[in-house]
Amino acid sequence: MKLNKIVKAEQKCIGYARISTVDQNLAMQLDGLNSYGCENIYEDEGVSGGIHPFERHGFKTALEQLNDGDILVVWKLDRLGRSLRGIIDTCDHLQERGIQFVSLTENIDTTTVMGRAFLHFLGLLAELERGLIKERTLHGLAAARRRGQKLGRPFALGNEELREAHIAIAAGGVNVADMAKNYGVSHRTMQRGFKRLGLLW
Repeated sequence: MKLNKIVKAEQKCIGYARISTVDQNLAMQLDGLNSYGCENIYEDEGVSGGIHPFERHGFKTALEQLNDGDILVVWKLDRLGRSLRGIIDTCDHLQERGIQFVSLTENIDTTTVMGRAFLHFLGLLAELERGLIKERTLHGLAAARRRGQKLGRPFALGNEELREAHIAIAAGGVNVADMAKNYGVSHRTMQRGFKRLGLLW
């Protein structure tokens, strides 16, 4: 079903289009946005959907043209970003500024009650997705611990390096701060390493 443009006289209707690779073409997006009646269309070419919309030149320029009550139009939701959570965050920002949002392919129009309800439903799905990811991560960590795997970042200094440093300090002529500098770590990091191995000086 095609969305019908319902724009008040005082509203601006701004389009946004994005392609991520040079071999893609903006034509289909531009045709859809022009058909809807966008006054101006701002583009990002060769820009990945993984880059936050607020860090894209075309999207930022489009936002600068929009005021309370105006409408931002995209051809498809994924033009905003890759993840559902990222898309919802962007739509929430638009809502906070009083900017309406239309996605032509998904038939989403926040100027209507149904459009706002559907966007809210997507937000609930995003929260569910985030919760499931967190739950899977926790289960994975617990399983790794049961298998005896060590978790977390690796130590800055290995056991052998710490023992060599300890011997050099014990021999005299060099202190902990000097040895830490030689190994490119902080004084505290070396002290924690010694403590971990039960080494004293």
